Amino acid sequence: MNDPSTTKLDKTAAELGKAASKPGKAATEVGKTAVEAGRPTMEPALLRLLEMAHEAAQRAYAPYSGFRVGAAIRLTNGAIVTGVNVENASYGLTICAERSALVRAVSQFGPEMRVEAIAVANLNAAPSPPCGACRQVLAEFTEPEAVIIFPAADGPRAVPFHELLPLAFEIKAK
Repeated sequence: MNDPSTTKLDKTAAELGKAASKPGKAATEVGKTAVEAGRPTMEPALLRLLEMAHEAAQRAYAPYSGFRVGAAIRLTNGAIVTGVNVENASYGLTICAERSALVRAVSQFGPEMRVEAIAVANLNAAPSPPCGACRQVLAEFTEPEAVIIFPAADGPRAVPFHELLPLAFEIKAK
């Protein structure tokens, strides 16, 4: 990430194809697959973030839908915080993995913390971009150029956060 000749988006999960979305793949194995295919590899720190999201998804509480999601966020201070979706019999009280991770980050580091990268993964091999509520809550703490990686219909996708929620609601705090 400190290499000025590349951008965060030059090394995306999308460039790795489906290999990066499979839990249990070692970073070197996924990187080798990408290199052999003639594609650039993902930045190791982002690949590790994606792996951590997969690991977290294994701890999700989803007895009603069976849809287990994990999120890993890297803060500007270098800390990585994970979260999982936690369902409730009263569906409206369910919390998504992305918000779970963010709430944990605020609890640990305070409201001044900022997010520089986000990875979302699920154990269902299904698309799971962040929902609208997660996008809006993340917008409050996420750098506009932060990379967010998530499973899309055509495979893993990585975009800068500002493209995921281009017109976030804003209000100036007093």
